[in-house]
Amino acid sequence: MTDPPGPRPDRGRPTDGAPSAPGARRPGGRTARVRAQVIAAVCAELGDHGFEGLTPEGVAARAGVHRTTVYRRWRDVGGLLADVLDAAGEDDWQPPDTGSLRGDLTALNAEIQESLVARPSVAAALIAASFRSEQAARAQQRLWEDRYTRCEAVVERAVRRGELPPDTDARRLLVASTAPLYHQLVLLRTAPDPRLPEQAAATATLAAAAGAFAHP
Repeated sequence: MTDPPGPRPDRGRPTDGAPSAPGARRPGGRTARVRAQVIAAVCAELGDHGFEGLTPEGVAARAGVHRTTVYRRWRDVGGLLADVLDAAGEDDWQPPDTGSLRGDLTALNAEIQESLVARPSVAAALIAASFRSEQAARAQQRLWEDRYTRCEAVVERAVRRGELPPDTDARRLLVASTAPLYHQLVLLRTAPDPRLPEQAAATATLAAAAGAFAHP
């Protein structure tokens, strides 16, 4: 759910092209390659230097493009961060389907934990940056809305299997299951506990089966 954002960056030859219009993309073309290189560079710079060390000039150098290309398309750090987050919503990621609610939530939590404990953790760095940039904050909200919407399939399958009451509020259940990961790893910065993904999933599953997340 929170893997390093965006499709896998194109590792091809650096290019200095610029899009003909903001947001215009030709899949597999020069514009797409430039965007992929810049997104990869933003993630690398953010992971290495944090928000304070992220600059359009540094991104341009790392991406192998001219800085005017970065300024023309992304304008500033906020625009760069927003595009990284928006790119994540363009992928084909789907939530795990293990055959049970507890299994699905455990697998989902394991993905979250893996992304948050990676060093450097681009996911954690983007969350932190969203508190420093209004553009990034809006893009972060769009990404979470997209991810939670996709994950509603986990709850829908569980309802069809008879594991949950039909009136279960999917969003509340998903937040309850995933929140302990962010609380422990992002807020408290505790050492990763390999048992946490399953424990959080089990707690949420039991509460949901008992009707704790029924729509009001």
